Amino acid sequence: MASGNVSAHPDGLDPATMDRPVYSAVIRPNQSLGRDGFRIVMGLCCLVAFVTSVVFWRMGFWPVAGFFGLDMLALYVALMASFRRGRSFEEVAISPLEVSLARIDPRGIRREWRFNPLWTKLSRVEDEEFGLRTLTLTSRREYVVVARDASPTEREAVADGLSRALAYVKRGF
Repeated sequence: MASGNVSAHPDGLDPATMDRPVYSAVIRPNQSLGRDGFRIVMGLCCLVAFVTSVVFWRMGFWPVAGFFGLDMLALYVALMASFRRGRSFEEVAISPLEVSLARIDPRGIRREWRFNPLWTKLSRVEDEEFGLRTLTLTSRREYVVVARDASPTEREAVADGLSRALAYVKRGF
């Protein structure tokens, strides 16, 4: 029986490190407006709507005030929906054993895909004007879009990282 020192695997692969990710990323949708920005935008819009409503009210066009109120309510609902969508994200990880993608929606529901890295390829749809439009992981007959809520430049960075990691993993076998 051998002593306590275990040498490296004969194939050169260390079984203890096979499940460690070579690449991992968390992809979040772009949100240009934070909580403070939301308060400022809503405050300024409400102030403009109020001043304009008073002017129209004094001129005798009182229904305009109600429509401005509805506009402010619609703006509030739209911004809150945007904040809710901002809570969603994607987690991508590539290890020598698997490619995993998890998509978490705003309610916290998690959906996962797992692929064999040797059979996985990265497909790109590019546009001259807009850049990288779609990034897709494809394995056999199954495919899933990656970084769908990211901007084209962020999608390009994710594509570079994914392609390098897939090439590295495939080179090891």
